[in-house]
Amino acid sequence: MTNIRTYSELVRLPTFKQRYEYLRLGGSVGEDTFGFDRYLNQIFYKSKEWLRIRDQVIIRDHGCDLGLDGYEINDRILIHHMNPITKADILERTEFLLNQEYLISTMKHTHDAIHYGTYESLTDVFVIERTKNDTCPWRR
Repeated sequence: MTNIRTYSELVRLPTFKQRYEYLRLGGSVGEDTFGFDRYLNQIFYKSKEWLRIRDQVIIRDHGCDLGLDGYEINDRILIHHMNPITKADILERTEFLLNQEYLISTMKHTHDAIHYGTYESLTDVFVIERTKNDTCPWRR
């Protein structure tokens, strides 16, 4: 693997856009990843070892998209392998599989953009229309 992405490097990037660009893979939809061996990653993602590390990553990232404060995920949280895993990674239990240094919390929309999209495809997700006292419902 030539360009190893790490959590330690990612958290040094101060903006969401910089973090997205660091992680962006630029693949195309329908690209074959595991093919007929897809069952392997499905088994892995249900394993106790994965579920344990998944919880640890979510706690470390405070439930924020790309681990960035202010980008709280209010939906299902995905854990993204910053370096795409392969069949061999699963079978050989390589360091990329369960090491928090290679994992980051993200929401589905961001995860899909990392693999197949552009930063521009993300911008509409983060526009929050604010109203007076919207964070203090008892003052309405």
